[in-house]
Amino acid sequence: MIEIIGYEFFQHALIAGFLASIACGIIGTYVVVKKISFISGGISHSAFGGIGLGYLLGFEPLLGAIAFSLASALGIGIASRQGEEEDTVIAAMWATGMAMGVLFISQAPGYAPDLLSYLFGNILFVPTQDLVLMVVLNAVIIGLVYLLYNEFLAITFDEEFASIMNIPVDRVYLLLLCLIALTVVMLIRIVGVILTIALLTIPAAIARQHLTSMHRIMALATLLGIVFTFAGIWVSVLANVPSGAGIILIGAVAYGISTAAVRLARKPAGVSR
Repeated sequence: MIEIIGYEFFQHALIAGFLASIACGIIGTYVVVKKISFISGGISHSAFGGIGLGYLLGFEPLLGAIAFSLASALGIGIASRQGEEEDTVIAAMWATGMAMGVLFISQAPGYAPDLLSYLFGNILFVPTQDLVLMVVLNAVIIGLVYLLYNEFLAITFDEEFASIMNIPVDRVYLLLLCLIALTVVMLIRIVGVILTIALLTIPAAIARQHLTSMHRIMALATLLGIVFTFAGIWVSVLANVPSGAGIILIGAVAYGISTAAVRLARKPAGVSR
């Protein structure tokens, strides 16, 4: 099996897994700590509308996914800040994006051959141009988090305190949602629209169970993301199973083991008679 490393598709898969894990570890930590996983699900599913529009109009579907993800992130953020019920807005964006994707694809000429790869992901078929796009998105995410680390940290833990510190809470929050949207686009190639929310949250959730420092959680979540994606790639090749499902199931098993270990460690010792 060692010779498979020499194949270009396998090298692309490993590079894509590494790049996605960086964004996933950084942004996923904010998602888990601020408890906005449901927003991430709404953004990822609304991206399907952009993919469908790409097929209909004949441009790169991932560019459509970027536009729809950013639009839904801003829509959810602005509506919730103006007093709308956040859960309702997210559900509307979630369903509308999927419905638009199905509608656009149904009207597109010909057959969409790799549609399932956008729904459930296929890391074994990542083209070079997608790797370039992932490098650019990673650079944007890392750069903005580096520049605004303290602002993101403040609104993640206490928005009232951040407001007292003269941080523009609403604008920083909208920017954080936009970074989640860009991360979602990167993960679509890895695990697909439907499974993105799991890969975005599971590594960070495990890391948070064992660490308290924000930057250390990000580092461990990134490392776990790399381990899960690399293991999922090997399982997919060896067992001929879908790569996206393999990556998520490996992560879910790790999360279950980690949760059980944490609960056992916290269990008080029994009283002996």
